[in-house]
Formats: sequence, C-alpha cells, structure tokens
Amino acid sequence: MKSEIKKIGIPRAISYYNNYPFYYGFFSSLGLEVVLSDKTTTKTINEGAKYVVSDTCLPIKVYTGHVMNLLHKGCEAIFIPSIQSTGYKINNCSKIRGLPEIIRNVINKPFIMVEPTLDKTENISFKDFCIQSANSVGIFDKDKIKQAISDGWRVYNMFLEMTQSGVSYSEALDNAIKGKLVKKTIDIVKPLSVAIMAHGYNLFDDRISLNLIKKLEKMDVKVYTSLNVSRQDAISAIDSIGEIQYWANELELTGTAAHYLTNEKVDGIIALSAFGCGPDSLMVEEISYHCKEAGMPLIHLTIDEHTGEAGFITRLEAFVDMLLRKKRSILTKQSDKTEEDANIENTVEIKEERILTGSVK
Repeated sequence: MKSEIKKIGIPRAISYYNNYPFYYGFFSSLGLEVVLSDKTTTKTINEGAKYVVSDTCLPIKVYTGHVMNLLHKGCEAIFIPSIQSTGYKINNCSKIRGLPEIIRNVINKPFIMVEPTLDKTENISFKDFCIQSANSVGIFDKDKIKQAISDGWRVYNMFLEMTQSGVSYSEALDNAIKGKLVKKTIDIVKPLSVAIMAHGYNLFDDRISLNLIKKLEKMDVKVYTSLNVSRQDAISAIDSIGEIQYWANELELTGTAAHYLTNEKVDGIIALSAFGCGPDSLMVEEISYHCKEAGMPLIHLTIDEHTGEAGFITRLEAFVDMLLRKKRSILTKQSDKTEEDANIENTVEIKEERILTGSVK
C-alpha cells in the first residue's frame, strides 16, 4: 500500500512538550512533512473550550484548540496518540489515555486520525507504538520504520543531552531539530534558585504558564525543571523519600521535586498545576508533606483559562521575597556563628600564649 499522506499535523500540546524531538525525527525519517499548530493563545483556548464540557481541564481544552488550529491549516492527518501507561501499572490520567476518543467525539470534522497506543501494562511497547504510527500513514517497510525509530531517538537524545547540561527548553528544541548539539558550559550563579514541579505541557507553554520561567529569571532567580534531572535521578529521588511511582508523569513532578529537595541545591519549590487535576493534587500533597518535614518552602500555583496575570505575579513576588528574607537570615546566622567561632579561637590562642610565657596566674 502506497502512502498518500505527505503531511502530518502535530498539536503543540500534551505530549508535544516532552516528545516532539522524537516525533519530528521519526516522521521526518518516514518522509512526511511535520506541521505544527501555532503557539497557544487565548483564542486557541477559547476555540477548544467551545467543543468540550465546561469542567474539562485546561490542558484538554488547549489540546482541542490546537487540533482545530491544524484543521484550519488544512491538515488531513493529525497525530493524536493514546499514551495509556509508560511502565507496568504506571498510568496516565483518564483524559490523556482517552485523548483520541475525546477528540473523535467532540470534533465532527473529516480528517485522518493517527492514533497509536502505548500501554506497557498490556505489553504494547514503544516499538509497537511506532509501528502503529507508521502503518497508519501507509508505511509498512520494516527497515524504514526501524531507521525512523533510530532517527527519532537520535534527535531526542540530542535534545535531552542539551537540557541536562543547562540549555533552555526552547533553545535545546530548536537546536535538536536543526541537528545541532550545543552544551552550556557556564553555570550562572544567582542569588536564589528554585525547582518547578510541573507537566511539560503546563510549564513550557508560555500562555498557559503565564511565562513563569521568564518572570522568575527577571527576578534574578535560577530555575531548574524536570529537564535538568535524569530519569534515573528522578526515580532514585522518589525512592529516597519513601514514595512510589504510580502516575506516568510522576518523574516530572514528584521525581523532580524530590531530587531538589534532597540535594539542597534550591531555596524553594514551585508546584504548577491545572485547576482540578486529580493526579497533580495527589503528587503536590505528597511533596508538600516532605517539604514541611525538611523545612523547604513550597508554593502551589494553579492555573486555568481565567487565571489573572496580576494575581499570579503578586503571589510569585511574595514567594521570592520570602525566600530572600529566609536566605539572608540563614547567611546572617552563619556569619555570626563564624565570627563567634573566630572569637573563641582567638581567646584560646591568647590563653595558650599566656600559659607558655608563664603570665597566667
């Protein structure tokens, strides 16, 4: 069967933010032109919200808006994967698991849905996922698919290598797509450092996160995210605080927060989640408990389509101010302690000198 599909649309939402380097390398290797939806705007959110029930979470409204954007662009084939589980009984939330069904039922427009399933609980592997994707666009050549998987991993591994060296998300993504490997060699020291625990689709979408990372950088705060933490480090961190990995995105949230909670590299943790997200609320509650035990400041910021930027910034500024005051207090106490130790040492030296010269009565 010869493929008539020459282009494939990928919504700039949900799994895009973690997996796009692989998707790009894979589909490009298969000979398809990859078409991305435009960046998220208020119009994107409103467009998606028209098609789903009002209490649907923000990321799904955004995803639906991106699918509509691709249809407006004339995309006849759109990649909408069902990522059920990423490990044995390590599950995604029901909405991400059922994403193809949600889109099929709310958007009544003709298009080809490329809907592979990844479900490691049911032994549907990532290789199976890729084969399903290729077959859906009419490609059955096993060698070609194998090469496409290899090309996908090559682009993805470049992206990961750059982010873990400290290169920003957007810069690493741009370089990986161009086939460039650029590592960050200088680690800029800033007065404060924070770790953000959040899904990639909430954090790296500038409209959804209200440019959280850029706002923190303007406040002279160094930001660490899940992309700066290796998979193994995140798994080890979850284990070190006595928790287990249950949710597919657990490494982005619990793993990232636990890693920075235990290595004392940051002054505080920011949890960012969509309003009403069940899995997120459980993971944030877990980390809140451990932060309280360790004395680590944590703020939980929730977002939806109605979140106002003014209130968001006010809370963020208050948190950063609190971290600064706490750090100054700690540094002052350390300075006082050092001075006190120096005085004690000096007194001891004077007494020793008097003893040696016989001047002590």
